[in-house]
Amino acid sequence: MAIRNIRIEDDPILRKKSRPVTEFNRRLFELLDDMAQTLLNIGGIGLAAVQVGVLRRVFICRFEDAVIELINPEIIHTEGCQEEEEACLSLPGKSGVTVRPACVHIKAQNREGKWCIYKGEDLKARCFCHEYDHLDGILYKDRLKEGEVLHTFSQEQ
Repeated sequence: MAIRNIRIEDDPILRKKSRPVTEFNRRLFELLDDMAQTLLNIGGIGLAAVQVGVLRRVFICRFEDAVIELINPEIIHTEGCQEEEEACLSLPGKSGVTVRPACVHIKAQNREGKWCIYKGEDLKARCFCHEYDHLDGILYKDRLKEGEVLHTFSQEQ
């Protein structure tokens, strides 16, 4: 496993649409393992493949010391609404209030290619939506609550 470099806001790859995964092989497993190692190293809760320079529809989320791998995800249901502070590894030192669904159901493949349904509420729903947006070239700053602006903060906080 290797720690990969996180692409930062001005990198044009972050605005590109990711392509579906068609082969479930050693390269994919290596990407997933590297992403998990990178996420654990940096202390985040979610990471999309595009953030490490790979234009594939893959993201991971980490909750309660477990990593969830979502490949070729599709949001199939949303409900409710939440307005919360959000930040991103690709926009270091910035945050802003976004409007996201309070509950999200996602259909995605696991590393073996099996389709599964994942449910996220509250923070997990925000994470799913945030990482899903990355796959379409959307950054959370594009989803800021009306009238909201990005705030800067010290990364040592």
